[in-house]
Amino acid sequence: MTSTLQPAATTEAVTRPGRWLALSVLVLAVLLVAVDATVLGLATPYISEDLNPSGTQLLWIGDVYSFVIAGLLVSMGSLGDRIGRKRILLGGATAFGAISVLNAYATTPELMILARALLGVAGATLMPATLALIRNLFHDPRERSLAVGIWGATASAGTAVGPITGGFLLEHFWWGSVFLINLPVMAVLVLVGIRTLPESRNPDPGPWDLISVVLSLVGMIAVVYAVKEAATHGFTRPVLATALLGAAALYGFVHRQLTMPTPLLDMRLFRRRGFSGAVLADLLTVLGMSGLVFFLSQYLQLVQGRRPFEAGLAELPAAVGAVAAGLVAGRAARRFSVRAVVSGGLAAVGLALAALTALGRSTGYPVLGAALLVVGIGAGFSFTVTADVILSSVPREQAGAASAVSETAYELGAALGIALLGSIVTGTYRDFTGPAGTPPQAHESLGAAVEAATRMPPHTAEALLNASRESFIHGLQLASGAGAAVLLGTAVAAWFLLRGQELENAG
Repeated sequence: MTSTLQPAATTEAVTRPGRWLALSVLVLAVLLVAVDATVLGLATPYISEDLNPSGTQLLWIGDVYSFVIAGLLVSMGSLGDRIGRKRILLGGATAFGAISVLNAYATTPELMILARALLGVAGATLMPATLALIRNLFHDPRERSLAVGIWGATASAGTAVGPITGGFLLEHFWWGSVFLINLPVMAVLVLVGIRTLPESRNPDPGPWDLISVVLSLVGMIAVVYAVKEAATHGFTRPVLATALLGAAALYGFVHRQLTMPTPLLDMRLFRRRGFSGAVLADLLTVLGMSGLVFFLSQYLQLVQGRRPFEAGLAELPAAVGAVAAGLVAGRAARRFSVRAVVSGGLAAVGLALAALTALGRSTGYPVLGAALLVVGIGAGFSFTVTADVILSSVPREQAGAASAVSETAYELGAALGIALLGSIVTGTYRDFTGPAGTPPQAHESLGAAVEAATRMPPHTAEALLNASRESFIHGLQLASGAGAAVLLGTAVAAWFLLRGQELENAG
């Protein structure tokens, strides 16, 4: 069955003045969330030295931000549809800036965990609101495709800007500076956004159901937590109990949405093949890529010996490729087809990941940089077009909830990818055979092995580093191969799921 996704068009929106300036405000919000998601990884060693958290506390400092965002995206997207997307965006941006100060000056691990959780609450208000406002700012389909491309390109650029900016700040200032950079950006966002952003909301929203909010929050956090814990500790009884709790909460959430007259999330959206196919493609794409993305900075720094700033620069080709592809993705999808561009982009990423299975300690940067460029181009084409499909396939009044589903798929895919593909890397790494006197903690992570080597005699330290690095690279090769298989399989699935989908043409 062929379907053309055509939102209701209005001439008023096509000629809305100041819409491109308003888009620049939304881009600032996206940039900040993307930067904040990647900058903590570089700061973690410094936070560990200063706050001295336990191993469990350190994991929570790293994970609680994404846990809370994943649990609240749908609820916050729906809340924006009800109270106004401009209102929730500017309120969330103000809170994000204020809580960033709390992160920067946290004095205990417990306060740091709380600050990261609160930052996740604020972050969950931003991403769905930005996409939903684009849906309401740009009714001309070609302009909207370009706006979505710019939105996606900025998110991709943010993932590269994070390590580069963080590396520079950490080499010159203390770790709290990576959070304080949020303040001037948020100040500009709020001041300009008050004047340029139009308010939009669902004219007949119904109540914001708190029971649904709690079920969504408990379900997503429990599932994501169980996946990560299972990858680290196996399927223990607490992990299984948490997974069952999460599954039960999500089942209750879905059942409640199907029986409510005005649900928090209209589950009928998933009956639309274009919508569900695009969401599934996003989830699986992020799942397949996240293993490489998560461990790449460790490879660059701990295997190839690059400084944080240099490692950040080394990852730049992926962002450059994504930005370039995002800006032309809508035009390409109209000239060829939605499924050709999405499937082709995913296949390109899969082939690039397959090439990285030959990664070694002495792999030259031209090979790695070329592979990252292809990953960025493929992902830029795919994510931009799927975001456009998701926005185009829902009524404007439901744009916030639909955008939140897209972002939730991204967060869930990242959690699953880091857990599943990350377990391949860590499981392979732990089996290395070190020299006599290798401490047990050296088998926990490559960073721990590098640290342990500084306290060993030179000959023994060199043997430990060689063994641990070779084992880490082997794990990274296996994870890249698994990611390649996922991406190539997703490319085939997208070819069938997105059959007949089209982006609307102007006029």
